[in-house]
Amino acid sequence: MQQIQREVNDFVTEHELQTDPTSRLLDLVSEVGEVAKAVLKGSDYGKKDFDPDREKWAEEVGDVLFSLICLANSTSVDLDSALQGVLNKYRERITMKSDAGS
Repeated sequence: MQQIQREVNDFVTEHELQTDPTSRLLDLVSEVGEVAKAVLKGSDYGKKDFDPDREKWAEEVGDVLFSLICLANSTSVDLDSALQGVLNKYRERITMKSDAGS
């Protein structure tokens, strides 16, 4: 994950796409909204099962991932450490409550 964060950082720097964390968060929310809209449209607003066009779906999910990595980079979050911390938290919850929910 650290290599991916460096690669995204290099891309952002090379193309002068730096911005503040607030803008990064808004971009992430916007991208997640696009994913949600694709699910709504692809399921005829819940009237049928969602069956995504794999290529377009991968692109939309990729946009979300890119935005999340940019947000992490702009706030100095090591995604490897963050993910391990979350997995440990969920493991503890499942062990104690048989459920990953908070």
